[in-house]
Amino acid sequence: MTDIKLINIGFGNIISANRVIAIVSPESAPIKRIITDAREAEKLIDATYGRRTRAVIVMDSGHIVLSAIQPETVANRFLFNKDGTGDE
Repeated sequence: MTDIKLINIGFGNIISANRVIAIVSPESAPIKRIITDAREAEKLIDATYGRRTRAVIVMDSGHIVLSAIQPETVANRFLFNKDGTGDE
């Protein structure tokens, strides 16, 4: 059985690390188009609490999650446990 690993993406919002495909910056036109398409398809989860989107998280279910924290910060939380050791 696979362990469920969770990532805090800010403001107490948590996602499953096992379901993440990519963590990207929202600056490019293709990523903005992905966000627009997800909003229209009702697959957008906005976890920014009204703040500026800094990370776009692509999930294996096709959902797009918006976070107000930097992609590097999300990635670091993805790679390290609270005690500072790696997952493996």
